[in-house]
Amino acid sequence: MALCEQGYLCEVCGGDVEGITESDLYLRYVLGEVPPEKLHILRERHIRCNPTLAQFIVDPKFEAVACAGPFAKAGLDPTYVAEQEARVTRAWRRLQEIPSLGLATIQEYPLPEVIAAWQAEGRA
Repeated sequence: MALCEQGYLCEVCGGDVEGITESDLYLRYVLGEVPPEKLHILRERHIRCNPTLAQFIVDPKFEAVACAGPFAKAGLDPTYVAEQEARVTRAWRRLQEIPSLGLATIQEYPLPEVIAAWQAEGRA
């Protein structure tokens, strides 16, 4: 099978990342951690296959993910954890809405503060 016929495969589990709503790459893009010019060259993975980030999603529609080791939120500063939970959960919710928002361009996907920061830097 040609690579273009394989879809977007998770670099961790090898499974198909079926849609944007389960994409770790696009979640990080919405968060502003991936610049638009890197989207087409970075590897894909499922949100759940990145427990370091997924552990901060706190929403009844998302089954909690545990992260073991030094990056587990249980061992991190509670203020930092609360900030990350608010930020990442907000971005995850935005990601879930994207397919139904009718956005004209991919530059509209990130959180508003990310778009504003990129515009201030002259990147968007």
